[in-house]
Amino acid sequence: MKIGNITVRVSIVAVAVVVIFTILLSFAYFSSGNTVLLLYGIPAVILLLVIPMALNYMSQKQYMELIPEYEREARPVRIKMINMSMKGQVVRLEGVVERTYFQFLNRPQFLVGDRTGEISVKMFTSPQEDIKKDDVVEVLGTIIQRYIFTGEPVVNCVSIKKIPKKIEIKKDSSKKE
Repeated sequence: MKIGNITVRVSIVAVAVVVIFTILLSFAYFSSGNTVLLLYGIPAVILLLVIPMALNYMSQKQYMELIPEYEREARPVRIKMINMSMKGQVVRLEGVVERTYFQFLNRPQFLVGDRTGEISVKMFTSPQEDIKKDDVVEVLGTIIQRYIFTGEPVVNCVSIKKIPKKIEIKKDSSKKE
């Protein structure tokens, strides 16, 4: 669903919860015949879908408002340069998505690599475009620590978008054609 220029996405988990509660509500109504269940149950089921949509919309809107500020402040870095002394700095990096996690929860994490290394990129809302493995992307975000007191640096991503670059694959010179 698109509201203005913001694409609102509902996670599969939220949809599953709505389906389960709809089935439970139907079962309860048909077994008891009590219409009061429908009076309270139908608005509750609708809210189970509307609340995650509203939260996703608000977080998407907040991230969209942050992008211009991050684009002004971001400093381009290579992944190997990122360390804990950079904690809190706004960075821009380019790389290839090597792996994706938790996209079904609308809280995706990406393992992004360049020629110098790889780093985890966490996003606390769904990205505006579908990002898949082997996509070449540009990431804007802040360096944070993975866990509260320990852990390696990761990027708290505000924007991740595909860029039109090709991946160059080295040919093995030892093989004869």
